[in-house]
Amino acid sequence: MNLVTLKDWTSGELTQVLDAALSVKTDPGAYAKALRGHTLALLFQKTSTRTRCSGEVGVTQMGGHALYLDWRATNFELADLRDEIRVLSGYADQLLVRFFHHQDVLRAAEVSTAPVMNGCCDRYHPLQALADLMTIREIFGRTDGVRVTYVGVLNNVCNSLIAAAVKTGLQLKIVTPESNPAALDEELYAAAETGGFYRREEDFAAALQDTDIVYTDTWIDMEFFTDPAYADEKDRRTKLFEPYQLNRQVLSGLDLKIMHCLPAHRGYEIEGELLDDPRSVVFQQAENRLHSQKAVMLYLAGKLASRS
Repeated sequence: MNLVTLKDWTSGELTQVLDAALSVKTDPGAYAKALRGHTLALLFQKTSTRTRCSGEVGVTQMGGHALYLDWRATNFELADLRDEIRVLSGYADQLLVRFFHHQDVLRAAEVSTAPVMNGCCDRYHPLQALADLMTIREIFGRTDGVRVTYVGVLNNVCNSLIAAAVKTGLQLKIVTPESNPAALDEELYAAAETGGFYRREEDFAAALQDTDIVYTDTWIDMEFFTDPAYADEKDRRTKLFEPYQLNRQVLSGLDLKIMHCLPAHRGYEIEGELLDDPRSVVFQQAENRLHSQKAVMLYLAGKLASRS
């Protein structure tokens, strides 16, 4: 069993993991020895705060051990990915991989003898979506029928929200003036539209009038934000997306919650003051990366009962 994309999991499996995440957060002591003797290997091409910390801290809090590997400090750049994954999976009980390309996540999952978790790639970010679902459950007591509006680039985070909507009954609207070409998943969009779980909106202001949550993400990939070689593209994206910024004026008087997967570029996709607005659940959402990650590890280790 792997977690490459939420598309591969059933609604029952998602519910089981979300139930466990809420239980872990409420009573962490009950799980303090649940993964004793387990090793989680973290192999990262991309930089990370939340994904790395939730993995390392989470497995440690449950009695296990974390092994962090920076891609550049290993032989993964020199050798065949599949060969190295086969070796690494012989040392660890679970692998958490954070790769640039989705195809590499698929290759890793194909040959690994240990469960693989996708900690972010250019097409999906399932661990983020699980934390988002957990946060929604905490606030509204359910996911089914909760109205979410995503504003920004159609990217890996947006894809995982769409997949989550299909599995849990979220009502998702997306306002996406531009797509990341590597993220496109027309099969996913067709399934979500057919099921009535998501639709595209052109009118930003109108989309915000009928929603429980507004969700945004960075306009510029983190690894490119300060790269001088990316300056022209940064300027282009900023001009294109500026009318879609979440700010106090746009959200004035609206009764909704504000979500962001972080890290945020304050003053770009979101006005900095909104991160600390009473309607913001951004930091609750970030904390839940830990609890939901622990639940995923428990599930992949066979510590949770299976549900169809």
